[in-house]
This record gives sequence, C-alpha cells and structure tokens, in this order.
Amino acid sequence: MTVSAAHPVGEPALLEVRSLCKRFPGVRALHQIDLTLAAGEVLALVGENGAGKSTLMKILAGVQSADAGQILVDGKPQSLGSVASAMRLGITLIHQELNLSDNLSVAANIFLGREPTRFGLIDQQTIERESRRHLASVGLDVDPSTLVRDLTIGRQQMVEIAKALSIDARILIMDEPTSSLSQKEAEALFTAVKGLRARGVSVIYISHRLAEIECLADRVLVMRDGENAGELIGDAIQHDAMVSRMVGRDVSRFYQRTQLYQDSIRSDSTPSQYSLPALKVTRLVVPEHPNHRLSFQVMPGEIVGLAGLVGAGRTELLRCLFGITEALSGQVEIDGQLIQLHCPADAISSGMGLVPEDRKEQGLIIDFSVQSNVSLASLADKAGGGVWINSDAEYQDTSNSIQRLRIKTPSQQQIAGYLSGGNQQKVVLGKWLAMNPKILLLDEPTRGIDIGAKEEIYRLMESLAADGLAILFVSSELEEVIGMSDRTLVMHEGKLTGQLVGDDICEESIMNLATGLVTTE
Repeated sequence: MTVSAAHPVGEPALLEVRSLCKRFPGVRALHQIDLTLAAGEVLALVGENGAGKSTLMKILAGVQSADAGQILVDGKPQSLGSVASAMRLGITLIHQELNLSDNLSVAANIFLGREPTRFGLIDQQTIERESRRHLASVGLDVDPSTLVRDLTIGRQQMVEIAKALSIDARILIMDEPTSSLSQKEAEALFTAVKGLRARGVSVIYISHRLAEIECLADRVLVMRDGENAGELIGDAIQHDAMVSRMVGRDVSRFYQRTQLYQDSIRSDSTPSQYSLPALKVTRLVVPEHPNHRLSFQVMPGEIVGLAGLVGAGRTELLRCLFGITEALSGQVEIDGQLIQLHCPADAISSGMGLVPEDRKEQGLIIDFSVQSNVSLASLADKAGGGVWINSDAEYQDTSNSIQRLRIKTPSQQQIAGYLSGGNQQKVVLGKWLAMNPKILLLDEPTRGIDIGAKEEIYRLMESLAADGLAILFVSSELEEVIGMSDRTLVMHEGKLTGQLVGDDICEESIMNLATGLVTTE
C-alpha cells in the first residue's frame, strides 16, 4: 500500500512527484512514489540500500528518466530529460563522489562551463568576485585561486554547494554528504544546510546516519522496496521511528558482539585453541608516518577494531599490510612465518584479503557482472591448466557467495553497478572469501550502507571469526567499534596510542587515545 507523502499544511509545494515508476532489467526500482517539497524545507530521505532513494534522486536531477508518473515544479508539469533541464529549473544533485576537477582552482570549478566573458575573453575578475560571494554564503573562507586538490574533502563539499548556488539552485539534493567528513567538517556542513534553509533554498538530504536526520530534517520520507513506507514530521522524527519504518524489525542488538574469549581476552592471554597469532606486526614503519613504529597482533577468531580520527593513519596501515604501499621497515608474520610484502599479490598468496574503503573505485569492477567480480581474485588459482578460466568454479563460488552472504541479485550475470551499496559490499567480501583467507582487513566495512545491511555484515563478521578467521577492521563509527571489537587499537597521527579490551572499550577511552590526550602504548 502506498503511503502518501504530503507537504506541510499551508505551504505550497515547490516540487511534487506523483506516482513515479522506474524499472531496470530484473529490478523494480520505484513503484508509485509520491513526494512533495516546500520552499525552504529540509526533507530527509531514508531507507535501506535498494529502497530506490538514489534512483529517485537521479530522476529528479535529470540523470535518468522515469517510466511513468509526473513531476511538477511550482505546480507545473515538467519533463526532466537531462541534467541541463533540471538545472534550469534550479534542481542540483551533489553526488556522494564529488564531481570536481581537482587540477583546477576553486573559482574555475564554480564557473566551469559557464565562464562570464568580457570583450570575448574570460572575465577573471568577475569569476573571483562572484566566487568569493558564493563561498562566503556557505561559510567557506578560502582563496578562490586555491587548487581543489589542496582542500580537505569537507571543504570540497562546500565548494560543490557554492557551485550549486552560483546557478541559482532552488532545490539542492545531497547524497550521503558526510560519509567522508570529520566531525568538525560535518558540523560546518550542518551549519551551511541550516543557512540555506533560512534563505529559502530547499534541501533533499539522504543519509544513513540517523542522528544527522534528527538534527536537520523538518520532515522525513521513508522508502522501502521502491515504495513510500511512511512519513515523519517534527518531534516524531526519532531514531526508533525511522528504523521501524525502514526495516520493520527490531535492530536494538546490531552492535552486540558475542565475546568469544571472555576472561582469556580480558587478561591478554592467548586463547588455548590457538598457539600462534594469525597476524603479528613488529615495529612496522608506514611511509606516510616514518617517525612511528607499529607493533600489534591479531589472533585467529578475533575481531580487532582500529579506531582513530580522520587522518590518523588507519587506512595507510591497512594498505601497507596488503602490500599496496611498501613498509620502510619492520616485520609482518602470518601464522608464525615471516612475510615479504612488496605488492598485493604477496599479501593474497599469504592468506590476506582487503575490503577497501572505496568499494566502487578499489573493490569492484563496477561494469562487470557479479560472477566476474566474485571470481576475480581466484581466477588464476582455479584456472584449468593454469591458463583457461574455470567456468564451473566461477559459477560455484558465486553461488556460494550469493547464498552465504544473502546477496540480492536477479542473477550471477547482473552488472555489479546495478546493485545496492550493501549488496556491492557483499560482492567484494565474496571475492575474498572465495580465496579462503586467514586474515581479513576491512576498511570502513559499513560505510554508505543501510542499517539492515549493516546487521548482516556484523553477523557475517561474527560467523567468520567463529570459523577461525582473524579480522582487523577500521571504522569511524564509535558504536560499531565498541560493539564489534574483542580488542580495539587506537591511532593518533600515525602512532598506536593504546589498546582497549573488554569493558574498557568505551567512547571516552577511545576519544582520549584518538586525540592524543592519553597514551598507553
């Protein structure tokens, strides 16, 4: 049953969507979607991955076309057949992956393709003056001549907003805008969004971080399986209410890790069933932080969290362990054997797998099928005669992954890019599990995926650990680190500042170590 998405009483609808439908091969993405948006309103759009949020936003931004339904702007039906047509109506989409040219200046990006001219030449003075005005409107104090590559991700996000305002955007669509931001950058973004609302700019805000929604949204539209699933307004916008409409089940136990080692872990003794660490790192020097030596270990069947603020060096450590960057010095042992890690092939042959932070760019070949992605890492090992692709092995490995990881796909031949974020993440995991690894390195394993898919990833981590796999995972979500770690290692500016075990794994202790306030190592 479709739940109507009404706009606030007494306020005219700036944007209205009526009975919108969209299908892809084998997938019903949207069915009879209704949506309204008033001027100067922040409308949050929430739902599990695969709920249809991104498809709806792409249609509104002119990236894709609907199969049926109607879109009205200022009460008039509109055909949004292209990005240009949407922009002419004042609708702009800011993608999760920013669309800036990092080799150009801030000002050049803001006016790219729309440069004002004077006497037939580009008017640099006007570009700089107007850029300063638009940057000031979002609270960004930066020289317009600065190269975009020299800005933090958070500041690049503000440049995107300034660029949208330069084309007189009336409706700003923001897709997971804080997924790569520090807390300070996120707070600056929230201030900018509230400023936009005060100026009458409408914002459609998509995020899996429900605390942000509670803070920012005037109204929440919930989607499930491509349909309207409910609406929340004002004081009714609460975490539990959003979750119940998104997934329809109790999610209170998402972060509760079964402690496998109990007293043995708490006393730092080695679990009796394992005599050697699966991974032992001794005085490892990562190129990005040459003044610090890192030493730690991960036991078979143990889940170790790696916490720290953005820039602490967590991703750099995982990349070094996987051979993407070569360590300056130090030792890495797997099952007691010294390993030389000159490239990822060395790590893979030693029994390691890495699920990277950016699954689309580094974890998947997005235009390949699910089967091709799952079998990619194991092609050579299972090739017939060492040369020919083993189609039977490909099919079986992919079948096992789809069943074990509950990957939602119409077939093994479905293009990975058509899957939801959570299912794409499962395909990356399936690729490594097909190799039967000893150690799994996970970099932000639940970033950008919905709360239901998170639960499945957590249960999978526990299942793998129960089978004896050693897991080292990076996460910027403290609840995730606290709930899923047997032990937590904390980093600050490239240094391991401490280790927390059992009841000591709490927000205050992690933040004290992550900010360098205290050091226990």
